[in-house]
Amino acid sequence: MKAILSPMAFEKTVLQVIPALDSGGAERTTVEMAKAIIAAGGKALVATAGGRMCAEVERAGGRVLVLPVDSKNPLTILANGRRLADLARREQVDLLHARSRAPAWSALFAARATGAALVTTWHGAYRAASPVKRYVNSVMAKGDLVIANSEFTAASIRAAHPVGDRLKVIPRGADLSEFNPLAISGERIRSLRMRWGLEESASGLILLLPGRLTDWKGHDVAIAAFAAIRTAAAGVSPSFQLIFAGDEQGRGDYAGSLMRRVNELGLQQIIRWVGHCDDMPAAYALADAALAPSTRPEAFGRIAVEAGAMAKVVVASNHGGARETIVDGETGFLVEPGSADALAGAIMKASALGQDGRRVMGENARARIAAHYSTQAMTAATIGAYQDLLARRAGAQ
Repeated sequence: MKAILSPMAFEKTVLQVIPALDSGGAERTTVEMAKAIIAAGGKALVATAGGRMCAEVERAGGRVLVLPVDSKNPLTILANGRRLADLARREQVDLLHARSRAPAWSALFAARATGAALVTTWHGAYRAASPVKRYVNSVMAKGDLVIANSEFTAASIRAAHPVGDRLKVIPRGADLSEFNPLAISGERIRSLRMRWGLEESASGLILLLPGRLTDWKGHDVAIAAFAAIRTAAAGVSPSFQLIFAGDEQGRGDYAGSLMRRVNELGLQQIIRWVGHCDDMPAAYALADAALAPSTRPEAFGRIAVEAGAMAKVVVASNHGGARETIVDGETGFLVEPGSADALAGAIMKASALGQDGRRVMGENARARIAAHYSTQAMTAATIGAYQDLLARRAGAQ
């Protein structure tokens, strides 16, 4: 009979491959898994083109190998495959874990060349408008193990690819020790408030919309919603503030168009642009509620789980992963995607709850995240899936 290994005992070498480690859900999960692999006794390698989060991997005891795996050039992808294969042989890699399409092709080449296991994680439900696009996407379904980050993502994979029993749903999660209201000092909150130039007022709400400035994250919907609130209320106090926390990431034209719209509507005193935030737990602690008004379905949506873990009300679009992580009216509010009026209505509902009502809803949210969507549960389930895969392969030899 085969021994059942604990997720806390994993003395294997895992090479994760991701285009860059700057910010985002896939990037955060890569760092979390590197830490978990090391804590379980394994060796964590990450091949990436670089990014601000590389230092976290190295501080945890992992190694970052800088390779041009962000390239979509077919010749570079092939060359990366050879580089990864050489790396896998040199480091005696047991398992490659690819987290994006272009590097997944390189990882597939390396896995076949070395005999290492291949795992892929779908961090998004990829669109495929053409046969070429469908073929490019198909590499993510070629893993010995295919992980979906939500039931929504899993359904889209099954509809497009014959994955059979190789597909496993492992939701992403929030680190309950990091995203813990009791762990955030008043000094951290005050420091962030000063850095962002926020007014301290007992009236109104501070609403946080985290996420890079891209055209589907719903910044334009939030701007229109605040314009509607101001019109309906015959003026909104500047203490009613909306924070956009996220990088342009090369989308300066789009960011500029948003800023012009804010100026046209006279919302400059209400909406603030703070760029990348390196202390998201404090940002959620500072806010009264969080917004996730994406106009396309989020495959999972980290805002809902991180803000929920911080016991904050979340207002999110009613599609994608948010339908799994938020219970409408109990842990947050779900609204019609792309509707400024619906978003404005939910914001006013959150305001009308008052501090006590938002506290109760926030406590409900944290309890749900702790029960279903913790980082600890995600990393344990992933290491367990690694173990099962490697055991099956060993038994088949």
